[in-house]
Amino acid sequence: MYEKYQSPLSERYASSQMQYIFSPDKKFKTWRKLWIALAETEKELGLPIAQEQIDELKAHAEEINYDVAKERERQVRHDVMSHVYAYGQQCPKAKGIIHLGATSCYVGDNTDIILMAEALKLVRGKLLNVMAKLAEFAECHKSLPTLAFTHFQPAQPTTVGKRAALWLQDLCLDLEDLDHVLGSLKLLGSKGTTGTQASFLELFEGDHEKCRQADQKIAEKMGFAECYPVSGQTYSRKVDTRVVNVLAGIAQSAHKFSNDIRLLQHLKEVEEPFEKDQIGSSAMAYKRNPMRSERIASLSNYVMSDVINPMLVASTQWFERTLDDSANKRLSIPEGFLAVDGILDLYLNVVDGLVVYPKVIEKHFMAELPFMATENIMMDAVKAGGDRQELHERIRRLSMEAGKNVKEKGLDNNLLELIAADPAFGLSLEELKQCMEPSRYVGRAPQQVEEFLGQVVSPVLEANRDVLGMTAKIYV
Repeated sequence: MYEKYQSPLSERYASSQMQYIFSPDKKFKTWRKLWIALAETEKELGLPIAQEQIDELKAHAEEINYDVAKERERQVRHDVMSHVYAYGQQCPKAKGIIHLGATSCYVGDNTDIILMAEALKLVRGKLLNVMAKLAEFAECHKSLPTLAFTHFQPAQPTTVGKRAALWLQDLCLDLEDLDHVLGSLKLLGSKGTTGTQASFLELFEGDHEKCRQADQKIAEKMGFAECYPVSGQTYSRKVDTRVVNVLAGIAQSAHKFSNDIRLLQHLKEVEEPFEKDQIGSSAMAYKRNPMRSERIASLSNYVMSDVINPMLVASTQWFERTLDDSANKRLSIPEGFLAVDGILDLYLNVVDGLVVYPKVIEKHFMAELPFMATENIMMDAVKAGGDRQELHERIRRLSMEAGKNVKEKGLDNNLLELIAADPAFGLSLEELKQCMEPSRYVGRAPQQVEEFLGQVVSPVLEANRDVLGMTAKIYV
């Protein structure tokens, strides 16, 4: 196993569930289910196919003779016909009706849609679990004041929970996109070599209604509401673009979250989980590097860049189809899903173990709060009879002096002391300190969190409570 390249996506990042969805075993078993659905449909629509033949196909649906298929493909260089041959070896009575009227894309493209739909459902479940954990975190810390940052410069305060609500809202948007794409996925159906259903029209002796019914019956047997109404030999490759766009949207949200956590960890205000025996650095033993968040960012970059692959494939197909999509699709679609699967496992693991340091948050908050409080201080002084314009100029100069003390001399912020010493304000130091209650400066942040969770998030989580309760396993 150490002599061949192994994808880190399967070795280090993606779950066994996602890996199985895109495994050869899952693919080829789905092919056989599609061949059974085709035979059943053709029998129901009047073709001379015996129930005995269908029963034989069903009896061997899970017993794929891979050795026979592999040897046959070595000879004929065609994967679908190799598996038709292998299935026929196991089902001699049904051999003559396997793949009847179909082209390779009947199993290839329909399977791709089926696997993407199943993978999107797994992604959806993990996304909802991340949302649930973020909602818990936001609720817990909705009233904990913290410095907000614009341009990574201290700005008007917010709360830790409100910041989490921003991360959560991005995921809500991703869920909306995912549900739209998942709900609109359709099968290719049985369209034939150029999408005209000519072979099926021949089989059904010119009966157009039976051709239409064939598509619908196959869709229903495979768990779909309908097939795409028109196609070439393949379904439109824009479908793949829409799917990978959803994955990239999740990656964008996760990357933004990971950036914030990495910055907060630098500030020592919030940290991602750090295990008892975890090593942060091979040289600097004291370090607690945010490796999970960094990995989220790294995998997210990969997924966002993956969007270009299905775009190129969709835009460069010729007429009813060309095969230059095949190799690209085999890479870009599964790997996009495996990467997002790893991202969401990491996201869930990080949120589930986030450590908040209120004392550090308070220290940073109080160091900047005198600057934030100057407007309130000025208003109080005006109420006591001061001149607003004169006070504004005085407080501006005193703020510059306090800022100079902090930046150039390394001293504590002494703005309150400077204001108290200025008789124009008529406020004692004790009165000024009473203005320093952090909760006075966070606006409606706690209420916004409550409203957002109650009105937007909770109904979604309640409607999907059957998929909640997941835990994430991190492999390295």
